[in-house]
Amino acid sequence: MRLQLQRPLAFFDLETTGIKIGKDRIVQIGVVRLGTDGSRSSYQTLVNPGIPIPPEATEIHGITDADVADAPDLEQVASVLRERLLDCDLAGFNCIRFDVPFLAEELFRVGHAWDTAALRIVDVQRIYHRMEPRNLSAALKFYCDREHAGAHDALADVEATADVLLAQLDRYAALPTDVDALGEMSGDRQRSPDAGGKLAFDTNGHICLSFGKYKGWTLEAIGKNDPGYLQWLMTKAELPASTIHVMRTSLEHTDV
Repeated sequence: MRLQLQRPLAFFDLETTGIKIGKDRIVQIGVVRLGTDGSRSSYQTLVNPGIPIPPEATEIHGITDADVADAPDLEQVASVLRERLLDCDLAGFNCIRFDVPFLAEELFRVGHAWDTAALRIVDVQRIYHRMEPRNLSAALKFYCDREHAGAHDALADVEATADVLLAQLDRYAALPTDVDALGEMSGDRQRSPDAGGKLAFDTNGHICLSFGKYKGWTLEAIGKNDPGYLQWLMTKAELPASTIHVMRTSLEHTDV
């Protein structure tokens, strides 16, 4: 084994009800502990999250409410899990951004503070991205088998980008061919509709607030339930001018 370990390395992954740390819950945990001698031991368990699993989460990991109905909750498995991770450095795929903070927050919630500050964390996704660049030049080489001689020239970059998309459509038969579906696949509705990030799209594509007491409410719903607050937002709240413009434009198409 080329990997040199001074202490065991615990690879772990979580399946969850969603991606919001502190709000969503764990539904499955998998751990592979790699010993200093190269030996492996594994552990996996379903976890009853105590809340319904959203359909969109089930669509990703296939775990349903029925699957976890008789599973232990996190408090019941926390001690076993901590034992599996004891004296280990950590590893995973996108674990620095998601799995490690998510698990730390959830363990803290059930009374098991987990201090990872002194641990080394190996994120396989970040290594992958460093070793296999995911920039436009790499995409052009991969999909079109040509070098990007004009890299960082604006027109050359967009010409290359157009060629890459057309090549992707030729390569992947399962890739949708309409812009709506391609935008959905790109996660375009996860962005903010305004430059200031004060607004967001809900799951139906409607514009809603991303802050304050009506966070997650559509502008139309706020206008109908608390028109004074909506008026205050657009006149007194010192929001960016571009944000107010997006709000006014959106409301032009409603009954408010």
